[in-house]
Amino acid sequence: MHSWSRVILSLSIVLPAGQAAAQNYPAKAVRLVVPFAPGGGADISARTIAQKLTERLGQQYVVDNRAGGGGNVGTEYVVKAAPDGYTLLLVSSSYGANPSLYKLSFDPVSGFEPITLVSQQPFIAVVHPALPVKSIKDLVALAKARPGEIAFASSGAGGIQHLALEYFRSAAGVDILHVPYKGGATAHTDLMAGNVQMTFGTILSTLSLVQTGKLRALAVTTAQRTAALPNTPTMIQAGIPGFVVTGWYAVLAPAKTPKTITGLLNREIVALLQAPDVKERLAKEGSTVVASTPDELTDHLRSEISKWEKVTRNAGIRLDSTR
Repeated sequence: MHSWSRVILSLSIVLPAGQAAAQNYPAKAVRLVVPFAPGGGADISARTIAQKLTERLGQQYVVDNRAGGGGNVGTEYVVKAAPDGYTLLLVSSSYGANPSLYKLSFDPVSGFEPITLVSQQPFIAVVHPALPVKSIKDLVALAKARPGEIAFASSGAGGIQHLALEYFRSAAGVDILHVPYKGGATAHTDLMAGNVQMTFGTILSTLSLVQTGKLRALAVTTAQRTAALPNTPTMIQAGIPGFVVTGWYAVLAPAKTPKTITGLLNREIVALLQAPDVKERLAKEGSTVVASTPDELTDHLRSEISKWEKVTRNAGIRLDSTR
């Protein structure tokens, strides 16, 4: 009986201490891991969030870039971290496709606690101006007349641009050649040189090129038109039923992070995302603020994973393929 009394006493001490730690959060610096190299859209969004959380909560939120493995290196680092709110993860749209492309050591939904969907961005179907097409309808007709001759540039095999191409190939019934590059910069350089003819480019990387006439925009991939290109139709409006591909960013925490912490982070991040200066800053990068609930983020993740699983299965994509 004496030993049981000590167990009960120890539990009575430990549990309130854990609760107190959550209630006092954050009591030290917090790491926000970005599983990509510095300088891209994910990094920009993460640094905006980290700066504002530092201002709002009085502790340093530090961005930690851990690139590699299609985002899986940084993600696996966070999934193994202590679920105490001091290691967080910002993921991008490739996160929804990775379960179909890689053998993961974690469940992409249950392995994390959802915090919020941060923002969404359209991709733009762009072509080199020398390609004799002015619309998606023209592009489809030309691709069917010249199967395998139109070359599509992506930032890498298995990336979101490659998957968007496979989605388009299937939906439109066309044969377009995939040319993967080691990064978006070289892909765009070759596209502007006319060595390849088209891509689905991020709005951040292609908008200025469209505005200056170096590339021609045919459609945007979101469900609604974007304010940045109000006269450019969506892929659905252009004649590809159901075609929606969005870039997006979301914040996650390791599974079993206390709800008091994830709830606080959701409220704070949603609030900072609604601030006019943050909306303006992200809009310059082509992003539209979403600021979702945790449940809405979970639904979004499941939907994205299901969509890309079907695309990769139908296309038979292999990461070592240059198709």
